[in-house]
Order: sequence, then structure tokens, then C-alpha cells
Amino acid sequence: MPDRASSSSPLTKPLLAGLGAAVLGAGGLGLLALLGGAEPEPVSARIALPAPETIELAVAPTGPAPVDLGADASEDVALPGVSDTEAALSPVPPDVPSSDPADAERRLARSAPPAPLQGFFEPGPGGPLPIIHADGRRPSQVYAKAFDGDFDAPTLAVVVGGLGLNAALTEAAIETLPSSVTLSFVPYSDDLQGWINRARADGHEVLIELPMEPFDYPNNDPGPHTLLAEASPAENRRRLEWLLSRASGYFGVTNYLGARFGTEQAAMASVFAEVERRGLDLLHDGAGRRSTLDAAASASGAHLAVADRVVDGDPDPRAIDRKLLELEALALQNGSALGSGFAYPATVDSVAAWVDGLDARGYQLAPASFLVRKRRAQDQAAGDGGRGA
Repeated sequence: MPDRASSSSPLTKPLLAGLGAAVLGAGGLGLLALLGGAEPEPVSARIALPAPETIELAVAPTGPAPVDLGADASEDVALPGVSDTEAALSPVPPDVPSSDPADAERRLARSAPPAPLQGFFEPGPGGPLPIIHADGRRPSQVYAKAFDGDFDAPTLAVVVGGLGLNAALTEAAIETLPSSVTLSFVPYSDDLQGWINRARADGHEVLIELPMEPFDYPNNDPGPHTLLAEASPAENRRRLEWLLSRASGYFGVTNYLGARFGTEQAAMASVFAEVERRGLDLLHDGAGRRSTLDAAASASGAHLAVADRVVDGDPDPRAIDRKLLELEALALQNGSALGSGFAYPATVDSVAAWVDGLDARGYQLAPASFLVRKRRAQDQAAGDGGRGA
């Protein structure tokens, strides 16, 4: 069977899509208020859900301190965007140009604190590496979007990825999508830190994408420092540290490709454990064997959330709308639903229009970090209940 992550999941194709933007053209997951009184009936979710897709594979801190990139990073610094990582780290929120002063004031009021925050990083091969603070706080907490949501409400979260390579698509996603939509960035983006600064200034929380080995690697090469199924834990850790040091301010990571990597539980568990050791959340687009992902997360203790639907496997707007309705139905059934997508113009427009009516239909749109916390709390409650039985 073809590699789903390389052939059908648009979130797992940001590099190819970004690199081909010159041909295709440059154009075309903050609290939403819950309704008072009785919760309205989410009529839009009255659809017959298709059977779940089964994919069987062949096998208050101070400002930032200066970051020393180190003299041994010369080879990596030659890659796009690495040389400007340190320069883009700012001790103050970035300027938000706007012709409307009131709009600029609103944006600055909801913007996140600058990154990296003191005590939450150490020097890495390309910039700051996230670490858990001495007081126990995690980067996944301090860089997540503040959201005082209701754990009992049907919760929806969406991640839109593939950002940073194409300026027009990236700017459109940042400007058009509601701030509770989580944005995911390609690690090879030129001026990656600058893009992350802009997204966080506009109220979005962000993820970094980790390239993982597909079945047809190296013919289908996710890029330098790809995490490999047969590499030693030490080698994958070295690669991971380079990827994580590309920028700062992200609360977690997500996969890019990785169907071959996803068949190796030991390799995944090793990487997941390092991600957890650094205090990051981990989201996955759902490509591969869910049982293997869950086993790797359990073995490593990682804070993992797997997407329930890729919303734009078919990027036609009508197909995207159907997937979004499926997310609503899943949120009713399970308490939450996570969707992932790529920054196609149709995806951005469809998600933005869909979000407008969610509160009236009795749902809360939450940042992906809140959904991770909600699912973890549910899992812990279920585990405690099981042990008490």
C-alpha cells in the first residue's frame, strides 16, 4: 500500500507543497464564548459517520538571554534560515503593523510573551533547546495559548501545518484563521523564528514539524536531520536536537511524513521520550498504526494526541466541510475531536468559515494544547477508576 503520509495526508506534505509553491502559485488550533443558558442542540453533527479509517502499513518570566549558536554548527548554519535564528529572538513582542491602531492594540493585548523565556532553554546546535524549568514548569505550559475552557464541553481543535516555506500561504493562515487554531511550522523555513513570532503575536500557539522516515526514503526525502527507523537512539537524538533548536516559542511538535518510522515502536518511543524529557507536547496526524503510536507514547510517558481526521485529504471545499462536520460528531461522541490540515487556501477559508458558527452549535474551539490536557486528564481519570475498581 502506498505511504499514506506521503500520498494522502496534506499535513504531512508541507515541504513538497512549499517547495512547489512557485509552480502552484502563492495565492490561492484564545477562548470563544460559550452560550449562556441551555446548551443548543448541535444540529450540524447529525450525520452518519463513516467507519474510522484503518491504515495498515506494509510492515511570569523575564526576557530571553542571548543564545550562543556555537562554533561547531557551521555545517548546519548553511541551511536555510538557521543563520538568522538568534537574530530573530527578541526581548520584546514584535511590532504588529496595522493601518488600524485599535486592531494593533488588540493584537498586542492577546500576543504571547517573547521567546525563549529565561529558564526554559539551553544552548543547542542551531539555537535554544527547550528544557523543563527548575521549578517544574514545562515549555508545553508556558508557550501554550492561555485558554480557560470547560473540560465537560464538546471540544474541537484544529492544527493547520506546512507553514513557513511559502510566504503568501503562511501570512494568509496567520491573518485569516482564528487565534484558537494551532499553527505548525516546517523546520527548514527561512526566518522560521520570525514567522513564529508573528503567529504568536497574533494569538496563535505553534508547533514545530519533525521530519520522519517514509517508506520510500531516500527517494522521498523529508529533508536534513530526518528521524530514521534504523538509526541509533543517539543519532536520532542528535538529529532531534538540531530540529528542536531551529526556533523557540513552540509548545510541542508534530510529525511530517513518517510511515516507515511509525512501524518501529522502539525508535518512536526513544524520540517520544526525548520530546517528553524536554517538556513538550506531541501531536500526530494519525498516519500509521494507532496501536504502535499509543504503545510508544505509553512506554515514553509522552503527552500525545492523535488527530481524528485529516480534514483536507481531498482539498475540495465540499470534502473539507464534510470532514469538519465529522469532527463535530466525534466531539459529541467522545468529548473532543482533533483535526489536522495543510495551509491550502481552501482549507484556510473553510476552517475560518466553519469556526464562525461553532459556539452557536454548542461547541468550544480550543487550542490543541487544551485538547492534549483534556485527553490526558480523561485518561488519568479512567486509569484511576480502573485501579479503584
